[in-house]
Amino acid sequence: MTTTTGTRLAGKTAIVTGGAKGIGRHYSLALAAQGARVMIGDIADGGAEVAAEIVKLHGPKAAISMVFDVADENSVKELVAKTMSEFGQIDILVNNAALYANLKPRSYGEWDIETWDKVMAINVRGPYLMARHVTPHMIAKNSGKIVNIASGAPYKGIPRMLPYVTSKGAIIAFTRALSREVGEHNICVNSLSPGYILSDTGLANTDHVNDERVRVRNTRAFKRDGYPEDLLGALVFLCSSDSDFVTGQSLVVDGGSVNN
Repeated sequence: MTTTTGTRLAGKTAIVTGGAKGIGRHYSLALAAQGARVMIGDIADGGAEVAAEIVKLHGPKAAISMVFDVADENSVKELVAKTMSEFGQIDILVNNAALYANLKPRSYGEWDIETWDKVMAINVRGPYLMARHVTPHMIAKNSGKIVNIASGAPYKGIPRMLPYVTSKGAIIAFTRALSREVGEHNICVNSLSPGYILSDTGLANTDHVNDERVRVRNTRAFKRDGYPEDLLGALVFLCSSDSDFVTGQSLVVDGGSVNN
């Protein structure tokens, strides 16, 4: 599947955290393909390359990037300030940055506290900090879309990944609560919950592939692997005017695995 082009997000500015690599790169390209100007924020190198790819496809002001740490408030403030300086508005926030691929699956009692706290800092504190500093700009416009990338894992209680599953369960709760606080400002807050997706970063971690790929595929209504492209239609829907009366929801995109 390829990224569909269109104008559903024309005139909008989006921030995609963790937008330089893996699934985040696909999110950045998909939003740009629908006309959004994209700020790609990532702690990893590669954002500049994705921004250059978008600029080549969609024009000189279609994307910029910044290396930042989603768990650090000053870094978040700098990202938001740079987005406003370059684009003058923020309409869409995709809270995608998360710690997952580098985690080695293990029993619940084997997780050290340092790792646990790092997962919570990136996966839970990060989305909160982004929402905290982006929403004032959305409130000023009386509109906005926040898409928190959760996971199908909390619905199923996936074993051997306790801090990650816990953090994504928190994001679903965070989504529901925040939607009620900012709804009066016409800001939609929803979660996109992917199933196990074979991205380039995911495939690089053989521990996850060996543990998850076949087992998850066998639980799905659609008996095939999931790929980043499978998520893009749902993402664009949640970022566009098509979802203007949808908030506080978690859209699971996993080929029917959660239904089993």
